[in-house]
Amino acid sequence: MIGKLKGQIDSYGEDFVIVDVHGVGYVVFCSSRTLQALPPVGEAVTVWIETQVREDAIRLFGFRSEAEQNWFRLLQSVQGVGAKVALAIQSTLEPGALATAIATGDKAQVARANGVGPKLAQRICVELKDKAPAFGMVDPALMQLSGAIEAKALPRPVSDAISALTNLGYPQAQAQSAIAAAMTALGDGAETGQLIRQGLKELAK
Repeated sequence: MIGKLKGQIDSYGEDFVIVDVHGVGYVVFCSSRTLQALPPVGEAVTVWIETQVREDAIRLFGFRSEAEQNWFRLLQSVQGVGAKVALAIQSTLEPGALATAIATGDKAQVARANGVGPKLAQRICVELKDKAPAFGMVDPALMQLSGAIEAKALPRPVSDAISALTNLGYPQAQAQSAIAAAMTALGDGAETGQLIRQGLKELAK
């Protein structure tokens, strides 16, 4: 099994890169995000590899980091998610954003990926919710806020602040993340206006 390739970029295809390792060209399938982040042809590259062996083919999937590779594996633990769908999700969301979307149950973000309908997005969020924080930097305050939203136990200043940001046009998940960061910065006793101002600062970073 191949775990990592270190060589030079030989050429690019629509959804793959050929990595030249001592004269041997390996075809490595990647998400569009990974392909865009890799260096130009002729330059050195190191990619983490997930090898999938089937009766009719051996396919290599490449990633910039172990975190990306771990997400690729984790996504495929959900029924209905194969390698193609997993790469489509990773093409749409980087690891941190994916972890946050799943941790907060934001199925609309997951459903942005090609081949992912609302039902599959819901299944991904439900089945991976408890695993998401371990696979991405999810703010503990955001997890706490998500739990309060599910329990319909949000303090009034917090719910009003989230509502204000969504009314300004920010997506619900983005508003929640910004207010969670504001809560961390200001403490539990912050008023609505303070949360909104700090939330806007977080969104501007």
